[in-house]
Amino acid sequence: MSGACRPSARPERPPAALPQVDDVSSNYIASGNEIEVFERAFSGKLPLLIKGPTGCGKTRFVEHMAERLGVPMWTVSCNEDTSASDLVGRYILRGTETPWIDGPLTQAVRKGGICYLDEIVEARQEAIVILNSLADHRRTLFVDKTAETLHAPEHFMLVASYNPGYQSTLRDLKESVKQRFVAIHFDYPAPEIEARIVATESGCGLDFAAALTRFGVRARELVGNGLFEGVSTRMLIYAARLVGTGKPARELLEAALIDPITDDPNVRATLRGLLSLVESRA
Repeated sequence: MSGACRPSARPERPPAALPQVDDVSSNYIASGNEIEVFERAFSGKLPLLIKGPTGCGKTRFVEHMAERLGVPMWTVSCNEDTSASDLVGRYILRGTETPWIDGPLTQAVRKGGICYLDEIVEARQEAIVILNSLADHRRTLFVDKTAETLHAPEHFMLVASYNPGYQSTLRDLKESVKQRFVAIHFDYPAPEIEARIVATESGCGLDFAAALTRFGVRARELVGNGLFEGVSTRMLIYAARLVGTGKPARELLEAALIDPITDDPNVRATLRGLLSLVESRA
C-alpha cells in the first residue's frame, strides 16, 4: 500500500532549523568550589546533580561551564508531562512516512556535550529510569524504538538539577538514582558575592547591587513565616534591570521584588517596609 505510513529504515537527524544548542555567556562569579567539582566530574565522566533553591544560579552555572569547557549544551526544562520520548526521541508523521527524530538526550549522546535536565524530579518516572544506564559505569543509552545502543563519547556529561525545598515526598528522586550522581549543593551566595553577581549580570552600580542584596537577605528571613521561598538572586538582577529604565523606583521595585512571590497583605506590608533598604540607592 503506497499510502501507508511506515517507519524510515534509518534514524533521521533533526532539521537544521530546530534549536539544539543553548547560547551561553562568560560572566560568571563563583561562590565556592563549584567550578572545580564540575571540571573534575567532567574529566572523570561522572554525572552531576545540582541542588539548590529557585533562582540561585544553577542553570547559569551550567551554561558557564559549557562555555568554559567548549562543549555544546542541550537543556530540558522538566515538568510533570516530560516523558522518555521527550528525552530520547520519537517517530513523527511526515508525508507518507514516519521518520525518527532524536530527542535532546539522544542528540547529546550522539554528538557529545552537556545534557542538562532542569528540575529533573518533576519528570515522569519512566523518563528518569532511562537515565540509569547512562549515569553509571556503562554510560550507555538504549533507544528501544530504533534498536540502537549508544555509547556516550568522552566529552558527554549528564547534568541534572532540582530544588529540594520545593519537592514533596511524592516527587523525589529514588536513592538508586541519586547515588549514580556526584552532587553540588547551591545556596544564595554570601552578600558580598551576591552583590557582585547582581552588578555584573544587570550592569547596575555596585552600591545599588549591595542595597538590593541587603533587601534579599532580610526578605529571606521571612521564609516559613509567610513566604514559601525567599527573594532569589535572579529577582534581584531583574529588579536592577527594571529600575535601570528610569521609571519611579518604588513601583518598579515592588513589581520585581514583591508582586511575583506573595499576595498576602501582611507579608507584602513587611516587604514594602524593607524597600527602604533599596530606595535610597535607586
